[in-house]
Amino acid sequence: MNNQHPITPPFELVQQWINEGDGFTEGYFATQAARWGADQQLAKDAEWLDQHALDAPHLKITPVGESLKEAMRLKPPSLKEQALDALREAESTGCLYVNGRSDLIRKALEALSND
Repeated sequence: MNNQHPITPPFELVQQWINEGDGFTEGYFATQAARWGADQQLAKDAEWLDQHALDAPHLKITPVGESLKEAMRLKPPSLKEQALDALREAESTGCLYVNGRSDLIRKALEALSND
């Protein structure tokens, strides 16, 4: 019998998070699990909205589930934004060579044109 909560990440996904983590930390794992759970709930909300939008006479645009998902999920920061954050962290801590900061800044600089 499976007593697992309906929003529980599959084992394979948990293994992927463990492998992706830069040195396993509880914070990284908790963040990934929270994001995954929120995505699962949002998908269910969008599905419900698509099914029930036709029942509401005041709603004219259907289906709207995908629009809801796009509106509710933040876009990942650009390489430029990531590099600026890494630079701010390096400036505030005095350490450029932690958590891949220097690599991220180098990658952003290499992406710039040679103009």
